[in-house]
Amino acid sequence: MPDLAAERMDYDSATLREESAPAEPYALFERWLDDAFAAKARGELPEPTAMVLATSLGDRPSSRTVLLKAVEDGTFVFFSNYDSAKGHHLVVNPYVALHFGWYPLQRQVRVEGLATRVPREESEAYFATRPRGSQLGAWASAQSSEVSGVAALEEAYARVERRFEGGEVPCPPHWGGFRVRPAMLEFWQGQPSRMHDRLRYDRVGEDWVRTRLAP
Repeated sequence: MPDLAAERMDYDSATLREESAPAEPYALFERWLDDAFAAKARGELPEPTAMVLATSLGDRPSSRTVLLKAVEDGTFVFFSNYDSAKGHHLVVNPYVALHFGWYPLQRQVRVEGLATRVPREESEAYFATRPRGSQLGAWASAQSSEVSGVAALEEAYARVERRFEGGEVPCPPHWGGFRVRPAMLEFWQGQPSRMHDRLRYDRVGEDWVRTRLAP
């Protein structure tokens, strides 16, 4: 086991100051997302769209990584199995948190907001763009349910493969998108001596209020 208490690094790659930050958060998010894709092109960051989705049932939080598939109309869009654990969580409590960890850039973004399902036609349109293997997997996997082993999953996939052989794979009725409308976004940029830059944007009506947080 390495010495975890001694593990540390100092941050010094960039700053985040009010004079360079926009009045609303989406322009800054898109700028940072572009930087994340540039880091991917350099081989530094493999999954720029990966985000941790946190849900909660009462006092029991749960988190997992999903992929951001769109930023549109001021919302963050991802897709999932509606019958999964997170799908059931969102029925009971639609308030979620998202976290983008762009660590090679010494950056993080936190989002908190309300998740709602996207219209069915949007889910079907996106599903049609997925690789066929991913489409079949959406039918074969009862996401989050217990299985007896890998063989059971392989058999389920083979059955679905035979079912749709020679034809298109439709979007399953239990699969689709969620749209998160943020109430808060926080941008974190690492700084030397742990004096990190943190700018938070809070939605007030249709406007945004920007504040600096202590590190």
